[in-house]
Amino acid sequence: MKAADLGFIGIRGSVVALNRANGAQVWATHLNGSDFVNIVVQNETVFASCYGEIFCLDSRTGRGRWQNSLKGFGAGLATIATEGNWGTGNAPVIAEKRRRDEQAAAAAATAATM
Repeated sequence: MKAADLGFIGIRGSVVALNRANGAQVWATHLNGSDFVNIVVQNETVFASCYGEIFCLDSRTGRGRWQNSLKGFGAGLATIATEGNWGTGNAPVIAEKRRRDEQAAAAAATAATM
């Protein structure tokens, strides 16, 4: 099955490939952590970032080709850009960053009133 036949979902530290025709799960690969997963697909390759690491997966099997822990950069959200998708894959990451910032602000406000 080609990448064009699949839809890719990033969820709770995993990448899941679904058959576009019927929604059946084709494969699932758990990454390190259980955090938000950002995904970009290019040329039969899935790039995914989760908990401060980047992963390169085979789009047909979900098998890892390589990973990089990006040492020294922390475990925050990361965006991914490849040739041909510059600036197009950041909306989910921006929304997640906004949600986390709002959650932190609410927690700080609650702590300040105690």
